[in-house]
Amino acid sequence: MANASGFFTPSVPKLRTKIQPSMGISRSGFCFSRRVVCSGGTEGAEKQVSPPESRMPKLVSKGCKLVGCGSAVPSLSVSNDDLSKMVDTSDEWISVRTGIRNRRVISGKESLKDLAVEAARKALEMADFDPNDLDLILMCTSTPEDIFGAAPQIQKELGCKNSPLAYDITAACSGFVLGLVSAACHIRGGGFRNVLVIGADGISRFVDWTDRGTCILFGDAAGAVLVQACAAEEDGLLSFDLHSDGEGARHLGAPMSDDKTDELLGSNGSVLDFPPKRSSYSCIQMNGKEVFRFAVRCVPQSIESALEKAGLVSSSVDWLLLHQANQRIIDAVATRLEFPPEKVISNLANYGNTSAASIPLALDEAVRSGKVKPGHTIAAAGFGAGLTWGSAVIRWG
Repeated sequence: MANASGFFTPSVPKLRTKIQPSMGISRSGFCFSRRVVCSGGTEGAEKQVSPPESRMPKLVSKGCKLVGCGSAVPSLSVSNDDLSKMVDTSDEWISVRTGIRNRRVISGKESLKDLAVEAARKALEMADFDPNDLDLILMCTSTPEDIFGAAPQIQKELGCKNSPLAYDITAACSGFVLGLVSAACHIRGGGFRNVLVIGADGISRFVDWTDRGTCILFGDAAGAVLVQACAAEEDGLLSFDLHSDGEGARHLGAPMSDDKTDELLGSNGSVLDFPPKRSSYSCIQMNGKEVFRFAVRCVPQSIESALEKAGLVSSSVDWLLLHQANQRIIDAVATRLEFPPEKVISNLANYGNTSAASIPLALDEAVRSGKVKPGHTIAAAGFGAGLTWGSAVIRWG
């Protein structure tokens, strides 16, 4: 069972903790937070575990690696020319300012859940992995089709018979990076062995399609990665760096708004505070200039911090993979970090900003096309609403 710290302790000695200001995962398999270092090492690890406890998570020093990926996009493609018939814009105006030419949008009977399940199945197939052996499913999304989350429904659709834990992570465009780090911490500190991380968003449902400033940017998609426990020397998550700043929430968000109908309750026509009014979320509201400034300032700093923790420099990294928000942002970050264009992964032109799906979607395409090969190192970073931002240095395969 789990103790107050959240770690499983069926027959495990005490954890060793100490104060540590940095954040990241060391090559030795230790999980670092801003305040506490949780050591995954145990004494007496050689003790045999009885068969009934064989699937019980145990604290051991180990690494984790990315062994399979998959993605899925809706069938409906909306071009810049299509949007020019709806708002005052043009293909040239959009592509010059954003790098986007097309985006995919959920329509008809399609659902975000179905996209997530398709991406997950492709990731499991690439890894030749049985979903019944999953220990955890993390669904990184800010647009679930059920307010209480989507992960358990995905678990059901995958046919997992052992009832693995499944829950959502809400961190907008940073969600997938946070999901990777969460998976690593579950593996290193919680004894989990096989974690499925899904990034999926249906942002089109929260777009004002009459607003030229936002409707040109977003699309829908899903991507997934299987993260698996491994020996420390095979570690595939070399370091990470995560941040958030609520002060910046005013620049990007989709806040809840009250339903303006039926505001007058009661026979006397007075306005009452109970029962509460029905609420829904507004369309995305964004200050593009401020978001751009935030991204080109904070993202390079985060990647530099992660590289330093990993003991690497940008020239030794094979690929730069950023959240696909805007080509100008991608180019500005790459220039600051001195990544040449041929080492930057981008599929923004075809899909637009797909929020938490953008990194795993681009990764999956790069892996399946043969661009990213086993052993390649990737500096990845997500950034967006919250404001949140974070980076991770990973090794594929």
